Amino acid sequence: MATAINQNSLGEITGNVLFYSKPEPLAPELHGKMGVKRIDGPFNFAKVGHAVPLTVTEFALYGVCGPVIFVGDDKIPLAVMGLNGGENMFITEAGVFEAGVYVPAYVRRYPFVYANDTAAGQLVLCIDRDAEFVVEGGDMSFFDEKGQPTEYTQNCIAFCNDYEAERQRTVSFINLLKELDLFEVKEANHIGVDAEGNAMAPQKIADYFAVSEDKLKALSPEKLAELRDNGALQQIYAHLFSLVNWDRLIAMAISRANQAVQAS
Repeated sequence: MATAINQNSLGEITGNVLFYSKPEPLAPELHGKMGVKRIDGPFNFAKVGHAVPLTVTEFALYGVCGPVIFVGDDKIPLAVMGLNGGENMFITEAGVFEAGVYVPAYVRRYPFVYANDTAAGQLVLCIDRDAEFVVEGGDMSFFDEKGQPTEYTQNCIAFCNDYEAERQRTVSFINLLKELDLFEVKEANHIGVDAEGNAMAPQKIADYFAVSEDKLKALSPEKLAELRDNGALQQIYAHLFSLVNWDRLIAMAISRANQAVQAS
C-alpha cells in the first residue's frame, strides 16, 4: 500500500494504511452501482487519527494548529492531532473538524487510496469498501451507465494523483534532511503543578524526530542558501515553529479533563 501508516501511540507507528480497513481496487465490475452518500459526520472515520501523515507543502498550513513531527526510520512527517492513541482532539462528536483546523490531504482523499501492484509495476486506485459513506447508489456514483468513471471519480483520481506527486516530493525532502544529518531525537514533556502550585516531575508525552536547530546553524552559508532557494528552509522553519503547539494540545487535554470531572 502507498503511504503505509498505522497508529497505536505516538511511539508505536507501524504497519498498515491508516483508516483503510478493506481497500479494494476500484472497478465497474465490483462497484458499478456504488457511490458516496452525503452524511452529517463526514470525518467520523478520522476520530482515531491522533497522528496523520502530512506532505511537505502542508507543514505551514497545519503548523499553526499542531505539531509537525517525524517518526520511524523513514522519518515520516505527521500532523499530531491528539495526545492519546486513537483520539483526534480536533474532531467534534458530530464528526467534523473544529473551525480553523487544517484538514490534511491524507484525510481529504479518503475513501480513495493508491496501492502498489508490484507485478504490473504500477499504482492501482482503491476505495475503502468499509467506509461508512460508500454505499449502493449514493449521491455521487463512481461509474456511469457505460461503466466509465463519473466526473466525481475523475476529480478524485486527479486529487490522488496530486497527492502522490506531493508524497514523492516529501520523500525527496526527507532524503535531503537525512543526507545533511539534520535530524535529532526529541521529547515532548508536560510539567504539571500540584494542589499547592508546586511544579511536579516532567511527564513524557512522546518521543519523535525533529530538525536540530544546532545542526541547521552549523551548515555552511552556501548550503543554507541552497536550502533557501529550493524551498526546503521554509518548510524546515514551519516544522520548527509548529512544535510550540505541543503546549496547545496539552492545554486542550487538561481543559477537557477538567470539564469531564466537573460534569461527573
